[in-house]
Amino acid sequence: MKLSAWIASALCILGLGGAVAASPAIPAYVKAAVANPHRPAADTALDPERKPADMVVFAGIKPGDTVVDLIPGGGYFTRIFSKAVGPKGHVYSFQPTEMDRFNKDGKRAPIFAIAADPAYANVTVLNAPIDDFSTPAKVDVVWTSQNYHDLHDPFMGPADMAKVNKAIFDALKPGGVYIVLDHAAAPGTGTADTNTLHRIDPAVVKQEVAAAGFKFAGHSDVLRNPKDDHTLKVFDPRIRHHTDQFIYKFRKPAK
Repeated sequence: MKLSAWIASALCILGLGGAVAASPAIPAYVKAAVANPHRPAADTALDPERKPADMVVFAGIKPGDTVVDLIPGGGYFTRIFSKAVGPKGHVYSFQPTEMDRFNKDGKRAPIFAIAADPAYANVTVLNAPIDDFSTPAKVDVVWTSQNYHDLHDPFMGPADMAKVNKAIFDALKPGGVYIVLDHAAAPGTGTADTNTLHRIDPAVVKQEVAAAGFKFAGHSDVLRNPKDDHTLKVFDPRIRHHTDQFIYKFRKPAK
């Protein structure tokens, strides 16, 4: 074995490697969840950019788990999580009431239609103010992607982040995992760009989540993009779907 490969292997064994240096083997149940024929074409078209199989593996989601998709949007990850956890697992999609105002023509958020689809019988929608986050039962994973920054914005209250992160901590089983995936802002900018560029300084996320009692458990570089200079709004056509994104894993202590 080459020295560089030996060092990487040793760091992994010791838990010092931090980032996922290379894509791990994708289990069959994850492949099946991503290949689910019920997924709409609009979702599958985003797979090359969102790398859902890698995301499920990094989060450690497995059959039988109970997962929360916090702020599910169009349900991209809810659909995948539903099939990944299988019939013995469950997915709670938490739709904050603050986001209901964006539903057009008085319609309900798309996530309600997904939960009503027999193909996703293990999905339940939770619809409440973000500051009142809670789950009917203890869960294994809380996941939020590309939305943590929104919690700091005026249209969300802004949310009481200390309260929200503590509620997530309380909802998790001992040893449970909290995954935060979001668009990176320039280092040192804090929350200055959350309502303008829709980005957040990763250091702020670490600080806020750790304050709730979580331990940082690692990160993945799968969605990092060094070509993104962090100055463009994430919806700008020049960077849309290719922003520099960080993925942090936090763990609730087992005791």
